Amino acid sequence: MNLHRLLRQRAAAGRPVRVGLIGAGKFGSMFLNQAPMMAGLEIPVVADLDPGQASAACATVGWDASRIERTRFITSGVELCADPGIDVVVEATGSPAAGIAHARAAIRAGRHIVMVNVEADVLAGPLLAAEAREKGVVYSLAYGDQPALTCELVDWAHACGFAVVAAGKGTKYLPAYHHVTPDDVWTHYGLTPEAAKAGGMNPQMFNSFLDGTKSAIEMAAIANATGLDVPVDGLGFPPCGVDDLPHVLRGSDAGGVLEHDGMVEVVSCLERDSRPVFRDLRWGVYVVVKAPNEYARACFREYGLKTDASGWYAAMYKPYHLIGLELGISVLSAALRGEPTGQAQTWRGDVVAIAKRALRADEMLDGEGGYTVWGRLTPAARSVAENALPIGLAHRVRLIRDIPAGGIVRWADVVMPDSEAVAARQEMERRFGVERGRT
Repeated sequence: MNLHRLLRQRAAAGRPVRVGLIGAGKFGSMFLNQAPMMAGLEIPVVADLDPGQASAACATVGWDASRIERTRFITSGVELCADPGIDVVVEATGSPAAGIAHARAAIRAGRHIVMVNVEADVLAGPLLAAEAREKGVVYSLAYGDQPALTCELVDWAHACGFAVVAAGKGTKYLPAYHHVTPDDVWTHYGLTPEAAKAGGMNPQMFNSFLDGTKSAIEMAAIANATGLDVPVDGLGFPPCGVDDLPHVLRGSDAGGVLEHDGMVEVVSCLERDSRPVFRDLRWGVYVVVKAPNEYARACFREYGLKTDASGWYAAMYKPYHLIGLELGISVLSAALRGEPTGQAQTWRGDVVAIAKRALRADEMLDGEGGYTVWGRLTPAARSVAENALPIGLAHRVRLIRDIPAGGIVRWADVVMPDSEAVAARQEMERRFGVERGRT
């Protein structure tokens, strides 16, 4: 609340919030669409590997010629971060390595950083957030994306004095999806490859949503920001509609599917036989809470909350998320309040690379949403103990050992070149976990 009022004050004072956007893809374009409607916010610089495409994206979303002419389009995100006229950097590239480099450049320059790039956040977010706090700037998850919206619900619950039993999002899931590749992804979206290409849709990116990797990444980000636990053996994706959230998403000792209360989980909009779930939550987020006493339990009933049969467990949910159209909430919260909309506080969850098929030595891994691996949510301690390779580093690296289908890819199974991303990950492990062996 009050962000609009605070922004109007900045506009009246002639001191607009100045935002630098890195990555003018779908998420970035949705934010570009909203910027002209937000008096007091300006985007003077956009960085993209294809500046012409970024300029065209601005025209596509309705920017007039004069606004485009006033905007500087460059290729270097690091250069954008160093611009002294920028207050907030939005990192929307989707590349873990680029995200880490841009976040650190923004932090060094004293800029707030909003990380649309949840892939980078899961690879090294606790470290990046700590570096930002030490520098006195905000490091934040991106409002409009499901992790930040879920964190908001968790914060609401805790601030109200409720115990959080479960939190997460909805998606479309079947077990077979873990093996889907970019070649057959569009059949699951009801599209032809030609129609998807015409719409500028990246098959590998969309496949990461389908094969379970993106869900794992987003749940790891939520766990690291809220302190909730992650399932020992990965997400279960139970079929569940909004009316059944408090019944299904509770600890097993209370009859639910969770290992215990206080966990993240993703619910599927499909039953295991592919039938649609009634009143599904495919596009939304949720939190399940437990009444602290009999009085609160009675209030749940009196005010019509959906509860389990006992009445102790209740759910609150948001049925939709608007991605980049809502991103201004994070930008303004950072610039005007100095507060993140979700931020890694600890290292609870990791996402490790799992072979989609039998892989052979000398093959190149192709990362999130590709042909070779998918990402499984894993407790951070287990990831370290098993020397598992994080999905964010399983891109353009060569295998030196065979990996069976369904097997974990480990650090010792690949040739890992030195890079800032690798160094940041190793530093994060030392600072927030245990330095792992490499054999």
